[in-house]
Order: sequence, then C-alpha cells, then structure tokens
Amino acid sequence: MPFGDNARGALFMSVAMAAFTLNDTCMKAVTATLPLYQAIFLRGTLTTLGLLVIGWRMGGLRFRLPAGDGKWLVLRTLGEVGGTLTFLTALRHMPLANLSAILQSLPLAVTLAAAFFLGESIGWRRLSAILVGFAGVLLIVRPGTEGFDRWSLLGLSSVACVVLRDLATRRMSSALPSVTIAVAAALSVTLTGAALLPVSGWEAVGAPRAGLIATAAAFLIVGYLLIVMAMRTGEIGIVAPFRYTSLLFAIVLGWAVFHQLPDTMTIFGAAIVIATGVYTFHRERQRARSAAFTTPRA
Repeated sequence: MPFGDNARGALFMSVAMAAFTLNDTCMKAVTATLPLYQAIFLRGTLTTLGLLVIGWRMGGLRFRLPAGDGKWLVLRTLGEVGGTLTFLTALRHMPLANLSAILQSLPLAVTLAAAFFLGESIGWRRLSAILVGFAGVLLIVRPGTEGFDRWSLLGLSSVACVVLRDLATRRMSSALPSVTIAVAAALSVTLTGAALLPVSGWEAVGAPRAGLIATAAAFLIVGYLLIVMAMRTGEIGIVAPFRYTSLLFAIVLGWAVFHQLPDTMTIFGAAIVIATGVYTFHRERQRARSAAFTTPRA
C-alpha cells in the first residue's frame, strides 16, 4: 500500500473526527436552551436533505436492498437511533471530553463483540489488551464515586448501541451503497426526534440557535462522508487508530467553548484505553499480514 494512501486515509479520519466533535459541540451548546428532541429533529432534517442531494449527485442512492441486507439495516438503524439518543442526552449533562473519553472504548468493545457474536478470531494478546482497556474505562467512569451517575451509564449505553450498529454494518454486503446506509440512519434519527417532540415540546428557534443546528448538520455530513473515505483509503491498521484524535479535539473544544477540562484520573483512564486500542489495531494488522503471507497462491 503506497504511503500516500495511508497518509490520506489518516488525514480523512482525523478531519472526520474533528467534524464529529464540532457537531457534538454545536449540539451541546444548542440543547442547553432548546428541547433535545426538537434539536435532533431539526438537525436530522437538514442532514437527511443534504445526504439525499449528495447521493443523488453522486448517483449512489439505491433503495432496493440486496437480498439478506434488510434485517441488518434494521438492526443498524436501531443501533444508530439508540446511540444518538443516549449520547446526546448524556452530552447535555456531561463535559464533552469526559463523554468522549468513554467513547474511546468503542473499538475495543466492537472487537470483543465481534469475537462473541460473529465468531471472529481473537488471540490472548488482544483479549488481554481489551480487558486492560476496560479497566481504563472504569477509571474514567469510577463507579461508586460521586462522579459516577446515570449520565455516565447513558454514555456507556451509547457505546453498546454503536457496537450493535457497527456489527450490523459488518454483516451488510458491499453491494449496498454507503450513502444509502447514511441516509437511512439520518432519516430514522429524524423520525424518532419527530415522534418524541410531544415529550420535549417545541420552542421558537431564533437565528443564533438555527445557525448552531445548521452548522451541526453540516459537520455531521462532512463526518459521515470522510469516515467512509478514510476506511476505503489506506490500510485499516494504520488509518483506524487516528479515530482517537477525537479525544484531543474534545478536550480543546470543551475548554475553549464550555471552560471544562477532564481531571487527571479521566485523562489517565483514557490514555490506557487509547494505548490498548492502538495495540489491538496493531495486532489485527499483523494477523492480516501473516494470513496474507501464508495463504498459498493459486
């Protein structure tokens, strides 16, 4: 794989993480004064329309599903909706960097879940790294202390939902276009927000809050597109670890916008999670290369 492809893939992943974190920052700011489900509905409407236009211009929209993909798309959609609701609810009540630190456990959780539910091979080294990584998560959420509350549990619940989403995505065929999957996800979240509007109510938006919602939608679209480009450019073992740059962006934006910084224990726990996650990616890359080397040529 040429170095240029790996460098581009790493850049795409880093910019995607920045875009997602900027989206989170805008949503945290706007939901401080606007009902949560109204904000989800408005952002989702703009995101869905934007993705539809992009998909139409690219010619990638295809709503006729390949055989067998329907159930996986439903499961992925459930994971997307659950992850969005739990994450944004927790985000209203938690510092951005603290919630982002919890989300760093996602690659470890996906690897472990793939071994249990999809039968993917996992060696003792990766299993040990995952267990150490989860110990780092405990340092972040600290159950039994004053810092642990229902919002930390919601943050962990969002990880579980995204694991469901990612496992379902792995089971989909390559014939289903990425933009179709993204449109289905955005539309489902939008409709869920609309259905929950009676719970949160509706308020006049005003220009400043409308601007934040539109900005959040724009960053979300950029993140959706760039992360697909990242995973299709370069080696996954090199590109995927740049997902962890999201924590750096979250710390900077949390301090700059909300004047919040994570404490030492949270940083230490996040460092453990990231280190074990990078090691897991490294082991997966080594195993893939070993398998390719030992496979007899036709």
